[in-house]
Amino acid sequence: MFNNLSDRLTATFRNLRGKGRLTEHDINATLRDIRMALLDADVALPVVKAFVAAIRERALGAEVSQALNPGQQVVKIVNEELVTILGGQTRPLNLAKNPPTVIMLAGLQGSGKTTLAGKLGYWLKEQGHTPMLVAADLQRPNAVTQLEVVGQRAGVPVYAPERGNVAGHDAVGGAGEGTRSYGDPVKVADDGIQYAIARQHDVVIVDTAGRLAVDADLMAQAKDIRAAISPDEVLFVIDAMIGQAAVETAQAFQEGVGFTGVVLSKLDGDARGGAALSIAHVTGRPILFSSIGEGVKDFEVFHPDRMASRILDLGDVLTLIEQAERAFDKQHADEMARKFLAEEDFTFDDFLEQMAAIKRMGNFKSMLGMLPGMQQMRAQLDAFDEKEFDRVEAMVRSMTPFERSHPKTINGSRRQRIARGSGMQVSDVNQLLERFTQAQKMMKSLARGGGPGLPGMPGMPGMRKGKAAPPPRKKAKSGNPAKRAAEERALADRATTGRQEAAGRAFGMPPGAGGASGAPGAADLDPSKLPPGFEKFLGR
Repeated sequence: MFNNLSDRLTATFRNLRGKGRLTEHDINATLRDIRMALLDADVALPVVKAFVAAIRERALGAEVSQALNPGQQVVKIVNEELVTILGGQTRPLNLAKNPPTVIMLAGLQGSGKTTLAGKLGYWLKEQGHTPMLVAADLQRPNAVTQLEVVGQRAGVPVYAPERGNVAGHDAVGGAGEGTRSYGDPVKVADDGIQYAIARQHDVVIVDTAGRLAVDADLMAQAKDIRAAISPDEVLFVIDAMIGQAAVETAQAFQEGVGFTGVVLSKLDGDARGGAALSIAHVTGRPILFSSIGEGVKDFEVFHPDRMASRILDLGDVLTLIEQAERAFDKQHADEMARKFLAEEDFTFDDFLEQMAAIKRMGNFKSMLGMLPGMQQMRAQLDAFDEKEFDRVEAMVRSMTPFERSHPKTINGSRRQRIARGSGMQVSDVNQLLERFTQAQKMMKSLARGGGPGLPGMPGMPGMRKGKAAPPPRKKAKSGNPAKRAAEERALADRATTGRQEAAGRAFGMPPGAGGASGAPGAADLDPSKLPPGFEKFLGR
């Protein structure tokens, strides 16, 4: 979402590199570029003014003028001020001391509240809680059905005593009669909490009807629900793609209903994303979560410092590590480490497990985007097809268990069978096997202390090396059996002498001291000076 903004800011900071001193003209030009970049990203004007003013005050002071690298210092200041307007510190979810914790979701129509209810429920379940969803949106057609589907995908139970507005027509009561009433959402929400208490759910997520900021009736309904259930958190769900309207909408909800935190949905879109940079600063309410995809796992805690780093293309390695820790099984990781150290072959079964763990981490493009400097490779990221994982998995699963463990046995006929079984071409199978063989060689090389590809480490291409001396030519062996036996004895003696000299040097003894080789021999030791019974080790 912040691709354009990130590109603009990165280009601006690139102009500051290599400058030993920044003049006031340089700083003003940089601030002008930052201001235009933020306005083009639909950041609210009051936020832009406050942000630029804070940077100007610090950039024109001694903080930059006395810095060894003024350009990097400006980047540091921008990063810190960006963290400030995004909310400062990460604020955790406010959980009740006496369960259940009640969370009410509110927001505009189409902002993604129902889908987010399932994502939040799944996230809480992963944290060890026992959440339950309450279907209090009885206004939108099929909203209750949608929440039931979302809850089923997330593995979270749903309390839905009313069917609400079914397919846009009159709701049908238990006796089959039509009725204009879609049920009482306030009563549903209150009953849902009592139902959760009876079944020992420690978190209740109440999904309410979407409303417009000018809809007085639905605003009043939201206030009534809040008064009835006294929620511990009221989360305002806002579409991060709506731009400048996000600030006005958030202010209207804050005045009409009130909320304690913000959730940004659709943060993976390609819109300008000014809402994320404006809403926390304008409303004074922190952003708690962000939705970054359509799956139930595409949901994460909002960290202002990490988001600022992503926007400035500094990466978000901490979030990447946390996702990896959740996705990778410790037992399997230990087994892979054992294989690595023992230099055992990496098999296709291991490959499948690693690929499954990467899938569990979530959106692969999003993960790559968390690495520092990856915004410069956006064209390659956009061109990456995540279905490539499925194609590779199809080829591997078309192999027999023996072939997965012994890929060298996969000959031409086997490759044709694998290609037909996976719906791929033989050339695709050839390419997979070639890459797999290279990966095996690289892992073995790394286990031995080398590893191709990284400059500056032993045994790695790209590293400058001196010309190696040619290996000594071996002397031809004699055809005479007696002479050949004498040569082999002389060679064995030289090898023994070399080992003894090495042992002597290890004790700090030069050659000749304590024997011709420098190592103490049996004849050089005085038995009278040895401990009692030690003579048997000398063969005396």
